[in-house]
Amino acid sequence: MEKIPITKQEALYYHLQDPKGKIEVTPTKPCLTARDLSMAYTPGVAEPCRVIHDNVDEVYNFTAKGNLVAVVSNGTAVLGLGDIGAEAGKPVMEGKGVLFKRFADVDVFDLEVRSKDPDEIVKLVKMLEPTFGGINLEDIKAPECFYVEETLIKESNIPIFHDDQHGTAIISGAALINALEIVGKKIGDVTVVFNGAGAAGIACANLYLELGVKRENIYMCDSEGVIYKGRTKGMNPYKERYAQDTTMRTLAEVMKGADVFCGVSVKDAVTEEMVKSMAPDPIIFAMANPDPEITPEKALAVRDDLIMATGRSDYPNQVNNVLGFPFIFRGALDVRASMINREMKMAASHALAALAKEDVPDEVCKAYGGIKLAFGREYIIPKPFDYRVLTWVAPAVAQAAMDSGVARKPIQDMEAYRQQLIERLGLSNLLLRSLHSRARGTGKKILFIEGEEPKIIQAAHRAYRENICQPILLGRREVVEALAAEHHINLAEDGIEVCNPETGPSHDDYAEALYDLRQRKGMTLFDAGKLIQDPRYYALMMLKMGHVDGVIGGLTMHYPDMIRPALQIIKPQKDCATVTGMCLVMTKKKTLVFSDTTMNIDPTAEQLAEITYETWRGCKAFGIEPKVAMVSFSNFGSTPHPEVTKVQQALTIIRKKYPDIVVDGEMQADTAVTPEIAEQYPFSVIRGDANVLIFPQLSSGNIAYKLMQRVAGATVVGPILSGMDRPVQVLQNEVGVDEIVHMTAVTVLDAIYTEERLRDYRF
Repeated sequence: MEKIPITKQEALYYHLQDPKGKIEVTPTKPCLTARDLSMAYTPGVAEPCRVIHDNVDEVYNFTAKGNLVAVVSNGTAVLGLGDIGAEAGKPVMEGKGVLFKRFADVDVFDLEVRSKDPDEIVKLVKMLEPTFGGINLEDIKAPECFYVEETLIKESNIPIFHDDQHGTAIISGAALINALEIVGKKIGDVTVVFNGAGAAGIACANLYLELGVKRENIYMCDSEGVIYKGRTKGMNPYKERYAQDTTMRTLAEVMKGADVFCGVSVKDAVTEEMVKSMAPDPIIFAMANPDPEITPEKALAVRDDLIMATGRSDYPNQVNNVLGFPFIFRGALDVRASMINREMKMAASHALAALAKEDVPDEVCKAYGGIKLAFGREYIIPKPFDYRVLTWVAPAVAQAAMDSGVARKPIQDMEAYRQQLIERLGLSNLLLRSLHSRARGTGKKILFIEGEEPKIIQAAHRAYRENICQPILLGRREVVEALAAEHHINLAEDGIEVCNPETGPSHDDYAEALYDLRQRKGMTLFDAGKLIQDPRYYALMMLKMGHVDGVIGGLTMHYPDMIRPALQIIKPQKDCATVTGMCLVMTKKKTLVFSDTTMNIDPTAEQLAEITYETWRGCKAFGIEPKVAMVSFSNFGSTPHPEVTKVQQALTIIRKKYPDIVVDGEMQADTAVTPEIAEQYPFSVIRGDANVLIFPQLSSGNIAYKLMQRVAGATVVGPILSGMDRPVQVLQNEVGVDEIVHMTAVTVLDAIYTEERLRDYRF
């Protein structure tokens, strides 16, 4: 990744623009009327107060305590700025709150304390315990930070966590686990050199001991040199634990033959000569910020066998605390842990290490400039913007809290908890969960036309692992297998079939069947033989002949180039001449279905009626109970116009031809989805509760869903073709792996629906 330049002026303006700072308090309950005020404050607030007075644990049910963390700092060790004071440290603490919310949906109040007396800080935090579900200590200098945390852990009954210590330790611990695996060294055999004996250095050493590094193999240095037995200058009890009986006095000396270097110190503390002197396959964690102890360029120039991590985002293997604290607190809060213990920290390290070995979704790669991410020397820990960290680390921490006996509200269903975590950040919703769960275990064969595309291979692999379908990849086996291997996917182990359209089975049979189908459309047998070598035609004939249950394609094609042969071979269903493209548009608040978004440019009233019917039928197949609004720029005839008339005519046709559909219109989009506006039209069967919007023209539907996706941040699945005689789905060019997996689940459900429909036709 390239370093993103930020000027002083840009940084200042970012914080200076209104509203000032980076955080605000947003009410979670309405406070618009006098009644709302009475509920929020007096007299209504008295009722939960009485309940909590009778049982203090009810505070978690009636207040925000259970999702509220305090970030507490006295500003004595801020970033790379040092002792700058409480006020100057506040922008950092606000930023910490932003990260808590963004990555784990944890609410934060930052509390800057004007005191350097550790006992005063302890007293303050203890008095705040009734307010918060947990305390994140931040930027308090060593050794005072050790005393503050240790005392609070002993005397408090909520999680206390000093991130400067344990965050770096947990993330670098995960990196160490994986780096040692890659170089083939056992953790009990390696020699580790630390440079920096402050909060982070001591905590890293403590965690490495827990992971299996032997104390006699740890050498620690500070600004005075090696920490050795008998040294008095600059010592404290925490450093004394790592004093070695050695005659070595400098960092250069202890680096000779070392397997691992862990730096939490200062810029340029390590030289090229020190790197040269290390053992074969050395591991260097140069985590000083903003400038590491040695840059990767310098280190790699003298050792091509090393694995390196830094604290910076513009180099591979960033040790970033945001991989830890949001998710550790999320897991701790969700089980109401009384503390964050060593078992929970270890669980976080192991969870991060395990996640780094998983295939990286395309969406994560996109967030990092499209670079390829795969487990190896330049990818030993997950990236901070990998959304999966939440569902790996928080459950691991919660489970460790339960196993170690500090959880006061154990989680009964861990899989359901993972789904709740996903939904908490709006990455999905119950509908997607339902689509995936209903598709699992059906054994449907889904054919992916572009089997030589990495995204398709990854999506097929995930669909197989999640038991959504039995994928078949269309392509040359040697090419597909090579690409799969680059993503650590073994097709043979998974039993994923690869089919080459040039040499595949039934090649001649498909050509003859295509000829029979299109001979009165000007096609010769010779033409059919040539066309069947095209993956599109080969795949669609496999579907037509019943050799697969569904087909997905279009990732590398223009939409018409995929839909045209599909309409020629598969054709629309017998009872509906209009095929429609519908999109599932999912926000945190609501799921909507938009139609038509891809197929019919300017539909007639009759076609609008058929689009509505096909969309309604598609919703039923996906488990959605549809309430349909025919949208326009008019509310029930308020604006005379031919387009309005067309929508009104379509409504008349629908009510006559498809009386089971709950539908009304024409109406504006906000009337369709806003109960307060819909109250003006009490005669309507849609009371602002529509979940299906039928657009009068393709342009409006297409524009609407893309704006929702790109500007409003909605999750969009589709466009989904409804009305085809067999399950064919066309992908948009820019979709990622997640979206392809969602479309795979949709195709499976379409196949189930098609099977039922065809059975009904036969009998």
